[in-house]
Amino acid sequence: MRIGAHVDPAAPLEEATARGAEAVQFFLTDPQGYKSPKPREDAEALRASEVDVYIHAPYIVNVASPNNRIRIPSRKLLVAHAKAAAELGAKGLIVHGGHVGKGEDLAAGFENWRKAFEYAENDGGLPLPILIENTAGGDNACARRFDDLARLWEAVGSFGAGFCLDTCHAYAGGEDLVGIVDRVKAITGRIDLIHANDSKGGFDSGQDRHDNLGNGKIDPDLIVAAIRAADAPAVVETPGGSEGQTADIALLRERTGR
Repeated sequence: MRIGAHVDPAAPLEEATARGAEAVQFFLTDPQGYKSPKPREDAEALRASEVDVYIHAPYIVNVASPNNRIRIPSRKLLVAHAKAAAELGAKGLIVHGGHVGKGEDLAAGFENWRKAFEYAENDGGLPLPILIENTAGGDNACARRFDDLARLWEAVGSFGAGFCLDTCHAYAGGEDLVGIVDRVKAITGRIDLIHANDSKGGFDSGQDRHDNLGNGKIDPDLIVAAIRAADAPAVVETPGGSEGQTADIALLRERTGR
């Protein structure tokens, strides 16, 4: 059960040292852009490091979209980031569950997810696990409500998709954190990573606004309980830079006995 943080991509190993982190997560490109990743000078150091590396796909990736101008570039970008992440020895590539347009049928989004995995297989396969993350907002989201998550998993589970549980997203998305690990595993069979975040927004607010542990609306003990039950690595995506995240990591270590 390794604990780490989402950090600036410029010098992730230095950021890990500053926080005492055992894992780091970062972006390879602008999270709001469609540019493909470029080779990193620190690739060898990242591969050789004892720090676990996770890469987050750009937020703009939405393989569920019925819009060809969004879906097709998203598929290509997902594969490009997966290949680049594998070059760094990453444990997984995290990607948001995505959404369809207002008033459109979610079934199209689930089918498009299935086609995204098929597209990747036709392009030579995915070199590392794709960890689909639950999201906080939108009635047209594929992975906000867990009943929708179950439909998504019917489409992608056979491709070996992994799952990243974000505690802020779950709470703000209207999912009770009590017993959440059992409910997720009943759907996906696995939790590969936890984004251990408090929430500035209230329950079922749909607000994707992270806070430091104990400062927001979520009882930190519920986040700790989820980490223990999942027995998965945890990454904090919380504000406050090194100081704020160091405190969050320390809290998790103390309360999980790590």
